[in-house]
Amino acid sequence: MAKFLKLIRNNKGATAIEYGLIAALIAVAAIAAMESIGTKLGTTFNNVSNEL
Repeated sequence: MAKFLKLIRNNKGATAIEYGLIAALIAVAAIAAMESIGTKLGTTFNNVSNEL
């Protein structure tokens, strides 16, 4: 029981979880942005290829 109470009082675990959630949110935003850019870039290359 003492170890459980010590774990609850420990703030380092909560901080690590918060940083993990922030990193996950940044990763999701980056993936969404890259997906959009990739689609536009593919369209641009297709247009250039068709013109050649």
